[in-house]
Amino acid sequence: MAEKVNIFWFRRDLRLDDNVGFYKALHGKFPVLPLFIFDTEILNDLPKDDARVTFIFETLQKMRDELQEYGSSLAIYHGKPQEVFNKVISEFEVQNVITNHDYEPYAKKRDAQIEKLLAEKKIGFYSFKDQVIFEKDEIVKDDGDPYIVYTPYMKKWMEKFKKEYDVKIYYTREFLKNLYKNSRLPNLSLCDIGFEKSKIGIPDYDVTPTTIQEYEKRRNFPAEDATSHLGPHLRFGTVSIRKIIKKATVEKNKVFWQELIWREFFMQILWHFPETVENAFKKKYDRIEWRNNEEEFKMWKEGKTGYPLVDAGMRQLNETGYMHNRVRMVVASFLCKHLLIDWRWGEAYFAEKLLDYEMASNVGNWQWAAGSGVDAAPYFRIFNPTTQIEKFDKGYRYIKKYVPEYGTKNYPEKIVDHKEARERCFQIYKEAVS
Repeated sequence: MAEKVNIFWFRRDLRLDDNVGFYKALHGKFPVLPLFIFDTEILNDLPKDDARVTFIFETLQKMRDELQEYGSSLAIYHGKPQEVFNKVISEFEVQNVITNHDYEPYAKKRDAQIEKLLAEKKIGFYSFKDQVIFEKDEIVKDDGDPYIVYTPYMKKWMEKFKKEYDVKIYYTREFLKNLYKNSRLPNLSLCDIGFEKSKIGIPDYDVTPTTIQEYEKRRNFPAEDATSHLGPHLRFGTVSIRKIIKKATVEKNKVFWQELIWREFFMQILWHFPETVENAFKKKYDRIEWRNNEEEFKMWKEGKTGYPLVDAGMRQLNETGYMHNRVRMVVASFLCKHLLIDWRWGEAYFAEKLLDYEMASNVGNWQWAAGSGVDAAPYFRIFNPTTQIEKFDKGYRYIKKYVPEYGTKNYPEKIVDHKEARERCFQIYKEAVS
């Protein structure tokens, strides 16, 4: 007779330590079978050399190696989650499935389907908060409505954190003896799931005291490698938000804190307003008559607009899967305001390319750039991509790194005049929103 097991389902929490759901599973009544699914619903839309898939795969193999030291392993499957669970249920006597919350629209729908499937088999489904400090409606106005402006949300977040949040670290090491004992659980290669190893790697994160303390002073200058590179690691859960918050509490930098809170602000916006993935938060902005010129979109994607800061940003993205945050604002504003191309086109391109792609933040920031989102910049705020160089890349170090032909006859002419584009944008936006 098969041994009774609980399954812990890893998703965007790819670490063994300080993982709330995994910790809870290890404290359950039955041995824990760790599991991961390469979900075809997600993978089928990705390029075959996607760097994020390589990163997930390599992270899982490290986790498998570590678990094998405890006589266990990590079962890795490829397919639709419902089909995988049907298979697993037929092979193991599963009592409960434990996991951590995921807040994106597809994930919510998927989890509801899995919970229903398991309930039909009399199997429990339990999910825990892990990837944020505060979630869903834990930070709301006094009347229970969600915040749609960042600053009051941030103040309430800080107030609640200081008053009642205890940063607990969920150490799992001493409980790994409660794993299901089988070191030869199913495994797959990148090739098995239809992918190949990417040439782009995801850098380690940097949260040294120096990085945190100097964050505010250095973060706006793209030529300096002064950001933490935490994005992909928080996205895939290779680091826990609690450990980062604990570190930030010790080092104390208000701006660093606020960036972490921005992430949670956008996550609760997506939770409360899932329709904003497709639609403008401010409905009247969906009346904008976008030009959507495909040739100009291609030039923007390739970094050939004739605006060096925009071009450097897009080339950095294409080469490395990363773009400096200050430059992200400039290239997004340029696409929406100078070229009058729908923010959804830019959002989709970033989703394909960014190593730290996070739906909530990506949608939120693109809507901010277009003026259509929560807490958005007014539509008449248009970044001047030339004066931004004066402020943030005066020595052209960043630009010369990614646009080596800048200043030569090989560099393209500007595809649009800044003044004319600005006036055109005012006119089109004004007609739509007034």
